[in-house]
Amino acid sequence: MKKIINNPHDVVPEMVNGMVRSYPQIIEKIPGTEAVVRADKESMKGKVGIVSGGGSGHEPTHAGYVGKGMLSAAVCGQVFTSPTPDQIYAAIKAVDQGKGVFLVVKNYSGDVMNFDMAKDLAAMDNIEVKNIVVDDDIAVENSTFTQGRRGVAGTIFMHKILGAAAQEGASLDEIDALAKKVLPNIKTIAVALSAATNPEVGKPGFVLKEDEIEYGVGIHSEPGYRREKIKPSKELVEELVGKLNDEMHLDGNKKYACLVNGMGATPLMEQYIFANDVLNKLDEFKITPAFMKVGNYMTSIDMAGISLTLFEIQDDKWLDYLNYPVTTIGW
Repeated sequence: MKKIINNPHDVVPEMVNGMVRSYPQIIEKIPGTEAVVRADKESMKGKVGIVSGGGSGHEPTHAGYVGKGMLSAAVCGQVFTSPTPDQIYAAIKAVDQGKGVFLVVKNYSGDVMNFDMAKDLAAMDNIEVKNIVVDDDIAVENSTFTQGRRGVAGTIFMHKILGAAAQEGASLDEIDALAKKVLPNIKTIAVALSAATNPEVGKPGFVLKEDEIEYGVGIHSEPGYRREKIKPSKELVEELVGKLNDEMHLDGNKKYACLVNGMGATPLMEQYIFANDVLNKLDEFKITPAFMKVGNYMTSIDMAGISLTLFEIQDDKWLDYLNYPVTTIGW
């Protein structure tokens, strides 16, 4: 294992310190935690707080999306490990403005359990908290850390939509209703060329042959649904868009947002080649995305691979929210 780190057990606190010291105008650390909150407190006044978080190793998710117009706070667990309830609760308290707090949780058993416990702690303090559990990964039904489908890169669209709505003054009930409408329209699928190496483990989560890929891998190196020999980008797109079409019934009369997401070790050159092939494939459905992002938005440390998210935009206001200006490190 070759990594630019010090002690493998210190990667999360040292990373968080590096982030807040590099961008003090955007985020600050909540004392006694590995959670970060907006530095711009004025932007949170009178608004519903939006909090997310999870295991580290997915940067810029989640701390990179804290800032005006997006998340109010994010909680950084140990690598690929859910943050503890007390740290999540500290983030809830830090953003509570008397209007309630909304939690965006990815569907992993530890995250769901710990965010629920934090929600209970907040209730004892009379802080009203609601949440959504994001399960956008269509690859497999149950996985290593999950009952049901996993929460992956499509979660970022949820952060963006809800953050903009909250910034515009939506109530907790309105944000809750919006999240429930948005969720079933976000779908993601991935392909990996190599696994992530957790610095505390020191070896890859799985090993693929030199000429092998795996479809449907999760963001913690969870198994996918098929391994086969590496193929050209166009053929990878055929597979992934085909699976998304089976799920979403793509329609040229509808609007879509598209996210091509690098998993950590995939060069932007390859991401743009893949994006070009995705757009060519969508042309066959007479679809031109109304919104598109390409880059490293939800990674898996140093995994080589790519994920593709499509989001059916059923309301023009959702597109306004996607385009809403934000002040964050990662968007």
